[in-house]
Order: sequence, then C-alpha cells, then structure tokens
Amino acid sequence: MSATLTTPRPAATTPLSRMTALARAELTLLGRTRGALVAALFVPLVMPVSVRSAAEEMDLAEAGLNTGTLVLPAAVGFSLLFAVYSVLVGTFVVRREELVLKRLRTGELRDVEILAGSALPAALTGLVQCLLLAAGCTVLLDLSAPSAPHLAVAGVLLGLVMCAALAAATAAVTRTGESAQATPMPLLLVSMMGSGMFVPLELLPDRLASVCELLPLTPVVTLVRGGWTGDLSAYEALGALATAVAWIVIAVFAVRRWFRWEPRR
Repeated sequence: MSATLTTPRPAATTPLSRMTALARAELTLLGRTRGALVAALFVPLVMPVSVRSAAEEMDLAEAGLNTGTLVLPAAVGFSLLFAVYSVLVGTFVVRREELVLKRLRTGELRDVEILAGSALPAALTGLVQCLLLAAGCTVLLDLSAPSAPHLAVAGVLLGLVMCAALAAATAAVTRTGESAQATPMPLLLVSMMGSGMFVPLELLPDRLASVCELLPLTPVVTLVRGGWTGDLSAYEALGALATAVAWIVIAVFAVRRWFRWEPRR
C-alpha cells in the first residue's frame, strides 16, 4: 500500500498576529532612520523646557494653574505631535513611494491592518514617552497625583488614535518623502500656539479661546490638564471628548476617501 502524502497547511494567522509582525518590521526600520528617531525621542523631551521658561512670565494663578499643570499637558502634546503624528506622516509617505503599501495589499493584510500595524511602533513610542514625561514632571515640578486620572488616560488614548489618523490623512496630500517634512508643519504650529500648550486658553480673549477649543489637539490638552487639576466639569469633559471623537471621525473619513496606496505620479 502506498502512503498518501499530505501537504501541510500554512498556520492560520489572525489580524493581531499580522499587525504585530508588520509592527516589528516597522520598528526595525524606525530604528534605522535618524531623522525619525530625533523627532520621536529627542524633540518631545526638550520642548517642555521652553514651556517652563514661558510659564515664568505668565500669571498662571489667574487661570488656576501652576507651572506643572501647564508643562505636563504641553509635554504630552509635544510627544503626540512629534513622536506620533510627524513620524507617521513620513512613514506612510515613504512606504507608499517605495511601493511597500502596494505589495502589502496583495497579501493577507487588510487596509486597516496595514495602517494600524505601521502606526503601532510610533504610537507605543508616544505612549511610553507620555508615561515617562508624566512621571518626570510629577517629580521635578512637584505635582500631586492626578485628581481625575480617567480623564488623563482618555486624553492620551484619544490623542494617540487621533494623531495616527491625522497622519494618514496628511500623507494622502503629501507627494514625496521630502515634502513629508513640511506638510505636518501647519498642524504642529497651530497646535503649539492655539491648543493651550504654551498659553492656556483661560488667558486668551474669549472669542479666540472659543475658536481654539475646536483645534484637534485642544481636547487632549484639556483632558490631560483636567485629569491633574480636577477642575474640569462634566459638561467640559464631554465637550472635549466629543471634539476629539469628531476629529477622529473626520480623519478616518478623509483616509477612506483620499488615501493613496501607490506613488503619486
């Protein structure tokens, strides 16, 4: 009797395993890119120093704040902007121009898995930085424990998702890897100037503050600051959450509508 030969079936994969494998590859590539490493690791740790210097020239007591409650949310914002948003814009554009995204789509990975897996290393870097910055600011600036930690956690998590989605949306209108260094700048500058990172919204004119409340990063800064001060009312917290979710929805819609998987020729 002849033995029947059977071809072993390939091991089944799951969305999590596929995204994890892609994230490991992206983490390796991130470690080889000096510019991305500087933006992800160095800039977010240095920028809060300038905020602390600016805080010494402001009457923070008028807004019910102190140096710590100004610097810490700003530090979280810098981490999200530089370690997540700015890095991911370059990642998505370069991978698209090198046809990596196009090749990935021919395999098992779904579109959302490709984007999420590519974003995981930057998102985890941003999360770890936020935790380290929170610990450092608490010790160095004599901050007490957060009064409403759930608000701070919600702010950071929403900020990570939002910045990843906005990065993909920005990549959709970015033509080359070189221009990926410039296209994130409008959001970076607007967020740093108008989202309460350098100047609290409480110190701005009412009309200007009302406009700045609608900026993408403002609800993140508001929730993180409210998590430490405990002064955020339920109405204000729900408003910040709604604004953050609205920006995530807008960014996801833009990605689904305009994101390109092949080079822009």
